[in-house]
Amino acid sequence: LACLGFFLDQRVRAHVGGQDKPFCSAWPSAVVPQGGHVTLWCHYRPGFNIFTLYKEDGVPVPELYKRIFWNSFLFSPVTAAHAGTYRCRVFHPHSPTEWSAPSNPLVIMVTGLYEKPSLSAQPGPTVPTGENMTLSCSSRRSFDMYHLSREGEAHELRLPAVPSVNGTFQADFPLGPATHGGNYRCFGSLRDSPYEWSDPSDPLPVSVTGNPSSGWPSPTEPSFKNWYRHTPACCD
Repeated sequence: LACLGFFLDQRVRAHVGGQDKPFCSAWPSAVVPQGGHVTLWCHYRPGFNIFTLYKEDGVPVPELYKRIFWNSFLFSPVTAAHAGTYRCRVFHPHSPTEWSAPSNPLVIMVTGLYEKPSLSAQPGPTVPTGENMTLSCSSRRSFDMYHLSREGEAHELRLPAVPSVNGTFQADFPLGPATHGGNYRCFGSLRDSPYEWSDPSDPLPVSVTGNPSSGWPSPTEPSFKNWYRHTPACCD
């Protein structure tokens, strides 16, 4: 995940108290299994290393309350309480009353809180290039949302779950003409706790015969309006 160099090149400039702001990121990923660990980083110009970190939603995290940190902060072990949206602010080393503007929002998703859904492919996991393919995520549990990820990609796709005729709750991800093989997984979440996800489904290897592309799908209307892409921030 070669992220930090790219984001720093976006000139995360520092006018303390002004409009420029630090960049908040997560390592190794913003999608974290329950019981795992994640380090939150606050990136700013050299010499600005002291920051405060706060959570905007969900359950409060006591270890952040009225504390300052040096460069990064480790959550370990991660629990459901850590799921939510975070921002950081950087302390001015020469002025004890000045802080930077708030950083970008960083969303931490915690997985492993519900049993895994199942993932299947129609018409099957192996198709010729150009044939339409749909990946279906389903569960007996009444999930409100499903999240589809592809191994090696830094974003996920999201669709609402709907009741199906066989008594499950399902989302069908239309990938369009097949050009994108790889290993896929899906997760389920509930409306009241959107950042607390299930265990991942078993991996589904998708093979495209012919001349497969390495890119994600570009779904066409009307399904495109329902897709959500989230880019977990990463590391230095």
